[in-house]
Amino acid sequence: MTFKNLTLLCGALVASGVFTQVQAAEPESTLGFNAAVTTDYRFRGISQSRLDPAISGGVDYAHKSGLYVGAWASSIKWINDAGGSADAEIDLYAGYKGSAGDIGYDLGVLTYQYPGHKLATSPNTTELYGALTFGPVTAKYSHAVTNTFGWAKSKNSGYLDISASFDLGNGLVASAAAIGSDAKKIAYVTPSGKGTGRDGLVVGLTYSL
Repeated sequence: MTFKNLTLLCGALVASGVFTQVQAAEPESTLGFNAAVTTDYRFRGISQSRLDPAISGGVDYAHKSGLYVGAWASSIKWINDAGGSADAEIDLYAGYKGSAGDIGYDLGVLTYQYPGHKLATSPNTTELYGALTFGPVTAKYSHAVTNTFGWAKSKNSGYLDISASFDLGNGLVASAAAIGSDAKKIAYVTPSGKGTGRDGLVVGLTYSL
């Protein structure tokens, strides 16, 4: 092999390596979709689905900088049980995700909306949240900046949620969460009289694209 041919070969190999790196580069942004079914839908420990299963789905846009926005909706029953008219909750959120070593963190703002609720006091709620994740376990603290569900003097209430999730492959994720609340049963009950804030285990299955 001549020196000229060797130089051309080296140049081709370098170019090939650069091309491979470009192909594997992180995308500027991603768009994801998800759908899920759970044995119960809880918020701050209170069932939103009358202790019954719920279905949900959402869409997320994330930039490689860590910034993200998204929307999510779930079936609910509590608005109807309270005398209103709304079969769904729609959430809009934005935040920033990053990591420090093996610890992931997530900071953001979230608003829960109940279109056409027809309740005398608006149940719409906005909160700030912060979460830390290590392996499959996540600890999340949420802080309401409005009255929660429209309850008087519930602004600035907080809730700590500890959960774990496990990737089953093929876009499926199984989750399990121990849920509890110190809410008084008289204030949170189903039409049949069951306390919607009672302790329980909520499991679910989520499919993501």
